[in-house]
Amino acid sequence: MRAAFLALGLSALALLPPASAGVPPAVGDTPLPTLAPMIRKVSPAVVNVSTRGTVRESGPQNPLLQDPFFRRFFDLPRGATPHEHLFRSAGSGVIFDARQGYIVTNAHVVENASEITVTLQDGRDLKAEVVGSDQPSDVAVLKVSADGLAQMPLGDSSRLEVGDFVVAIGNPFGLQHTVTSGIVSGLSRTGINPDGYEDFIQTDASINPGNSGGALVNLRGELIGINTEIISSTGGNVGIGFAIPVNMARSVMEQLVRYGAVRRGQLGVSMYTVTPDIAHSLGLSSAVGALVSQVVDGSPADKAGLRVGDVITSVNGQPVRSNTELRNVIGLLRVGDTMDIGLVRDGKPLRVTAVIAAVPQH
Repeated sequence: MRAAFLALGLSALALLPPASAGVPPAVGDTPLPTLAPMIRKVSPAVVNVSTRGTVRESGPQNPLLQDPFFRRFFDLPRGATPHEHLFRSAGSGVIFDARQGYIVTNAHVVENASEITVTLQDGRDLKAEVVGSDQPSDVAVLKVSADGLAQMPLGDSSRLEVGDFVVAIGNPFGLQHTVTSGIVSGLSRTGINPDGYEDFIQTDASINPGNSGGALVNLRGELIGINTEIISSTGGNVGIGFAIPVNMARSVMEQLVRYGAVRRGQLGVSMYTVTPDIAHSLGLSSAVGALVSQVVDGSPADKAGLRVGDVITSVNGQPVRSNTELRNVIGLLRVGDTMDIGLVRDGKPLRVTAVIAAVPQH
């Protein structure tokens, strides 16, 4: 198969004009398309994030490794226990606020890091501190002090459509400022991390180890996502990558900057996604929304008048297509925020208002 591919490639090359002819800047009066001007504009806002730290391992401890002789023999770092090991890792980040020095990356990029270095496109190395990190959304905010930072304009990820062209910029395998292109392959992907808050953009733009925390950009040069994960049996790109929508990343960043953590509230309901069977049994015209299966006594949902059997179809004017979408919306609202909830009850549309409350501390 490989030989056949090479033969085909050589045959095709024989039909090409001599290399010395070069690529013309235009065909007739039409210039050749290129992404270079946009890439030059946005690339300075994408940074390399390298980390160092210590990870503590679980499991039984060998008593021999407590002996100073054996510790020197096995060259265990001074101050580290036999159950600890040092690590180095690398990822990417995006400058959201050049004036304040705020950089958004993935929470898993800076997890357990005791030392973080940010490298700019111009080669400057800057020490960074973690402003806040939110594991459920996999978003972290770093802060650096430097002049001449460049930030990237933010797009609106809610306006994305499958088929839109996108560009991924990051530092895969240590290759700084690598650019790959593709399209939006899917939207609102869930089930990748069931314990987290998910609303992933799926893209076939190549994303590899080291791209985590980097930028997913539209052709207008606007940031529309933070690259975060891939599906792969080999660890390399197979054309299925995921990015956190910039609207979600921005919401999480604002809370991390203000509070150092995300203050998630609760509505006080249990929900199911409306399936075609549920929609048929309830007489709904379409299988969209979140079916309320339980209302907690005294919760914001209870006070707002929500009932078991209600189907929530919108929040604050935005459609809700599943219980996952509703969970994401609630998880990104602050305590005290108001929810204007559109729902269907007994086949009739209704609207209620709820105020998000703090999660009870146990």
